[in-house]
Amino acid sequence: MTSQATKTAEQVFAELDAYRVLDAKQQPSWPDQAAASAASASLATQPPLVFAGEADQLRERLAAAAQGKAFLLQGGDCAETFDAATADKIRDRVKTMLQMAVVLTYGASMPVIKVGRMAGQFAKPRSSDTETREGVTLPAYRGDIVNGYDFTPESRTPNPERLVQGYHVSASTLNLIRAFTQGGFADLRQVHEWNKGFVSNPARSRYESLAAEIDRALKFMDACGVDHSALTQTEFYVSHEALLLDYERPLTRIDSRTGNLYDTSGHMLWIGERTRDIDGAHVEFLSHVQNPIGVKLGPTTKVDDALRLIDKLDPERTPGRLTFITRMGAGKIRDVLPGLLEGVRDAGATPLWVTDPMHGNGITTANGYKSRRFDDVMDELMGFFEAHRAVGTFPGGIHVELTGDDVTECLGGSENIDEEALENRYESLCDPRLNHMQSLELAFQVAQELKQTR
Repeated sequence: MTSQATKTAEQVFAELDAYRVLDAKQQPSWPDQAAASAASASLATQPPLVFAGEADQLRERLAAAAQGKAFLLQGGDCAETFDAATADKIRDRVKTMLQMAVVLTYGASMPVIKVGRMAGQFAKPRSSDTETREGVTLPAYRGDIVNGYDFTPESRTPNPERLVQGYHVSASTLNLIRAFTQGGFADLRQVHEWNKGFVSNPARSRYESLAAEIDRALKFMDACGVDHSALTQTEFYVSHEALLLDYERPLTRIDSRTGNLYDTSGHMLWIGERTRDIDGAHVEFLSHVQNPIGVKLGPTTKVDDALRLIDKLDPERTPGRLTFITRMGAGKIRDVLPGLLEGVRDAGATPLWVTDPMHGNGITTANGYKSRRFDDVMDELMGFFEAHRAVGTFPGGIHVELTGDDVTECLGGSENIDEEALENRYESLCDPRLNHMQSLELAFQVAQELKQTR
């Protein structure tokens, strides 16, 4: 994208602030606007969470994925919580992502780009502004960065001080992620040993052959005297839905090298299905920043919708700039996605195509839990690969909600989690996540698909 170095800072920010007069969906109703303004002003004085050069590097990596030379693994919590930002829980999420990446790297025979839904995924869009229980109506829970989950007036009242708290929790999370991924925790040989433990269970015996192949490859490298120093560290980026504009705007800064704007709240930001209105505030806002941008596309998306988003968010067709994250549902992806792929391809655009097999497959069980069937998640994944094979485009990545914990939130998988088991460890405050074992099972199955694609 072109440099804005010839413009003054005032001009650059004036163009960015064009979003303020547009419809901004899914924003909280702050009861005290002065307090909200004070919180945003405080954020504007804080150091950036990420740097422009890191975002540029990620864009280069994503450009390779769009060309079929890399694969994106994007995953993490549905909605992070402040209480869960502990060293152990952050470590376990990173560990799960690293384990999945090793399997996918071998299956794809190409680099896997690791992007966490971490260090900023605190806000959630809601289908209703309010929630009613036993005749009492209160504001809906919109994530820890807005209000609390407890169903009390004090907890559910949107509190702009949480914006600043979200920044500091994100900073702590990023600090730990960098330590884990640069300090030896990500050593490829150690991560592979973790995966060998996964396949030791007889229920997962079908994955043993792939794990054995990886084992032989590592032993071959050892026998050849390959320097393993490059395998002890790894790149790891963070992303979140850029939902709260009162948080994103003050963390948007001008890069001193180029004069361009970057949203320094995360390396990659995405626009949700509910806020991707071409004339809305979110699309306008993110059209002005240089970060890699994702857009969620649901089953009602038309080719014209996708092309208009490309023209607005990526007018110069910068490689790696734009990622389309499809979330169609297992029953619809095979009908909808091929036409979208063809229409965008025929228009000469080459965004990165990624599948989110989680959000289109939600159900409510008989005992009242929001859940997803693992088989439906895998069916949508298979439909994603089938559509790309049919059209001749590249399936560039997966975007999944997962945790490193042994929760019971999604039905099925090799552990055969049933509806009754949901009551054991259902911990998500929003949507159900794949647990550690289900995440690895998904990775092994996707690896098999990638081997066929190659």
